[in-house]
Amino acid sequence: MVLALPQKVSSLKKCPMIIHSAEFVKSSANLEQCPAEDKPEYAFIGRSNVGKSSLINMMLGRKELAKTSGTPGKTQLINHFEINNAWNVVDLPGYGYAKVSKKNRKDFYEIITDYLSKRQSMVMVFVLLDCRHEPQTLDLDFLRWLGENGVPFAIAFTKIDKLSSNELSKNMAKYKKRLLADWETLPTIFKTSSTGRVGQLEMLNYIEALNETIVR
Repeated sequence: MVLALPQKVSSLKKCPMIIHSAEFVKSSANLEQCPAEDKPEYAFIGRSNVGKSSLINMMLGRKELAKTSGTPGKTQLINHFEINNAWNVVDLPGYGYAKVSKKNRKDFYEIITDYLSKRQSMVMVFVLLDCRHEPQTLDLDFLRWLGENGVPFAIAFTKIDKLSSNELSKNMAKYKKRLLADWETLPTIFKTSSTGRVGQLEMLNYIEALNETIVR
């Protein structure tokens, strides 16, 4: 089966979005506890230890907005952050961390799937992939689940500063080839580095363009 991607944003503004404010709203243990759906939301998810919180902080220009940790699986709740009093960033629990109980893994899975499949204000989910690794079955299965459930997504390759340009090109080419085995076209892809602040403007401009397509 070949999956079709959601329609891409055709054009992006040249002027970057400016982050005037970024505030923590709340942490929720389930979908019912999440804030009111009165703002567009952009969710971030990936395997445990992919650099999710660091990427969120880098993108928003805040050092410690999303809590980072060297311990995989630290994010266990749905964390909402309000940006510019206009839209939300949502930090979702990571998937694929083996050193938690089967019950916890099941709970994380239910939290993630409930949010992604039922949250009406969720505009886009950014799936983070560690560029140092070749295509992983767990990531590919998750992307397929998104496609089968009609969840719009983009991909952000993290930690590109850890590879040479040649190594990065090779790994991304492998991922693109594998994705095209399942998808009609490639999703929107970002290359990012939290330490090098790579991808910040591109992701913010992308979000701004999506915000402008929303009919209020």
